[in-house]
Amino acid sequence: MRRTNLIDQAVGRLRHQITSGTWAIGTRIPAEPELAELIGVGRNTVREAVQSLVHAGMLERRQGSGTYVISDSELGNAMGREIAGAHQRDVLEVRRALEVEVARLAAVRRTPSQVSQLRALRDTRAQAYASGELDEMVAADLELHRLIAESSHNPVLVALYENLQDAISENIRFNFEHPAHDDDSHNCLVEAIAEGDATAAMREIDQYLTALIGEY
Repeated sequence: MRRTNLIDQAVGRLRHQITSGTWAIGTRIPAEPELAELIGVGRNTVREAVQSLVHAGMLERRQGSGTYVISDSELGNAMGREIAGAHQRDVLEVRRALEVEVARLAAVRRTPSQVSQLRALRDTRAQAYASGELDEMVAADLELHRLIAESSHNPVLVALYENLQDAISENIRFNFEHPAHDDDSHNCLVEAIAEGDATAAMREIDQYLTALIGEY
């Protein structure tokens, strides 16, 4: 077998240990001899496979301590590098492109349990907004939008949303810190999804994000 194929296979096996949760974020991975035995390749191949995942941003070498898992997503790291420092308007435009379709699918595919959770999170968001506590407002808003994404039951869309969470969270915070108009309670959005009205759900999130974009 060609050496490059061995390295690729080793990378895949190590990546699986991370993405499956076997090695959680913050975990120190085994030393090279143990890794070589675990995946059945030589130590040089292990060393190159580990270095590949270091370059991908999933692992980090710490002098005198070992190698640690710092991320479970190569996509998230790549997207994070691309989005870092992006203009808030640009983030909002990406959110609109993503969340309009997410809302449509959520209205079609949400489960009764998710409807209950969405309504509960809507109320939590309203309470956080009434309190004026910025961190609570951001966390509640992000959690509501995350659940709408999960309710789409499209794993690719969910993965995209999850990997954009840092940028979305920063965008939500910015919007709360620089309010241009009264906050949208998202009640109409949640109820449209709950009632299975895909057109209304798309309209609600589109109008909400378009209004924010219009402020830039």
